[in-house]
Amino acid sequence: MQSSKTCAASRCPMMIDRRGLLRSAGAVAGAAAAAEMGLLDFASSLLAAESTTRPAGGPVIDVVSICPKTSDPERRGERPVVSWPGYQYDMKAGEARHMKVLTEAAKKLGARLRIRPRPLDSSRAVDAYIQQLKKAPTDGLFIRAMELSHWNLVNRLVLNRGEIPTIVHSPMTAFTAHLKAARKVPRTFVGATQDMQWPAFALRMLNAIWRMKNARICIVRGNRTVDRKLEIIGTTLHYIPLKRFPDEFKKLRDTREVRALADFYEKNAKKIIEPKKEEILAAAKNYFVCRRLLAAEKCEGLALNCIPPIVRGAIQPPCMAFSRLLDEGTVAACEADWNAAISMLLTHLLFERPGFMQDPSPNTVNNTLIGAHCTSAIRLDGFDKDTRAPYILRSYHTRTGVALQVLWRIGQKVTVMKFVGPKSIILGTGKVRANIAQPPMGCCRTAVEIDLDGVPDSGDTKGFHQLFIYGDLERQFKAYCKLAGIEVVHI
Repeated sequence: MQSSKTCAASRCPMMIDRRGLLRSAGAVAGAAAAAEMGLLDFASSLLAAESTTRPAGGPVIDVVSICPKTSDPERRGERPVVSWPGYQYDMKAGEARHMKVLTEAAKKLGARLRIRPRPLDSSRAVDAYIQQLKKAPTDGLFIRAMELSHWNLVNRLVLNRGEIPTIVHSPMTAFTAHLKAARKVPRTFVGATQDMQWPAFALRMLNAIWRMKNARICIVRGNRTVDRKLEIIGTTLHYIPLKRFPDEFKKLRDTREVRALADFYEKNAKKIIEPKKEEILAAAKNYFVCRRLLAAEKCEGLALNCIPPIVRGAIQPPCMAFSRLLDEGTVAACEADWNAAISMLLTHLLFERPGFMQDPSPNTVNNTLIGAHCTSAIRLDGFDKDTRAPYILRSYHTRTGVALQVLWRIGQKVTVMKFVGPKSIILGTGKVRANIAQPPMGCCRTAVEIDLDGVPDSGDTKGFHQLFIYGDLERQFKAYCKLAGIEVVHI
């Protein structure tokens, strides 16, 4: 059952942009046609469910500038007072650049900007705007601090705006002392940078706060249907009975979509060791079970209490299906671990890439951390990236079903992160050292060994089921946590 290498899928003429697919009125029909032709791939997968599970609407974000009344001397017949960045800085051109980045980012995220046309240039103007905020609340506030001598107004607004998550963007217009006051205020992040594209990530953080607050995660376990809303982040955990999963599985047949998905994983694997054809088809069915449950329960992701029913033979291991969901940007967490699920959701929203939920095993001889689990995405660089990690089709570690043994890139910088309840996250970084071979070792199928940064003894590593994520994302996670009121604890 040795497979062929991937078709040049990223360059197939049939492939389209995943957001473009969602905009298409014929998305479902198009995906079915692709399946029939054997071209069902990540960029043209069944993403119709995404349009029904994503929260309706988007955040409203206020954008205000604090600077002199005008940056155009000819318009008023006099030069405005510009202490720093000085007259050599074209404030009008800078404003245009910033607004272009903000409006493009807002459009991509589905956020609505309320842009104040005139700058706040006095205490009276700031106080009037604060009163306006009380009458017309906003989901986020983006303050553009454009000039040094008006930083007292920045602080006045930050200190009196209430609990609104607030970004202060200073494009190199303030010195160290100016930044200190606002940096100490809760739910405020000061972004002092000359990077003109950074405001796009700032909006992404504000959008993530709103999306986390309005998200629903389906927890498949137990025998009750009940909702629980998490404090701080606001995500709703929607519990449904575990029996819904096998009941839905029984309704599915071997459709052309199921066969196409199974064919994809067979053809693109480096090799296939344990699984038989019928097991790969059953693994593909699990994906469609998950999609049906997500659509029926109007949720953005799910966490399944998978181990007991797998051991009893009540369900097939969902590992391949979960890998697929993660590659599409959908939360899929094992063992009904909702902390891992909300960690995945935040990672998706901030970075558009998957996280690998794993069981941590310290190697105290190498002072490294081995993370192993039977579900790993292969779009590790990002949902919209062309690269795929190589994988081998294996059985689940009970020697049943299908799991992917994903081979991570050696030397790749990674971030380790997980929520510990909704109030805090553990966070750290490292670098991929090795993929653990099986045999001779026995463990979950994807097993990645990393060298941790700043950890004297890997045996002291905090947490369980932490995510491994491609990239050095520590500072970005910290920025979000400062903005969202979440504590950060080093790994």
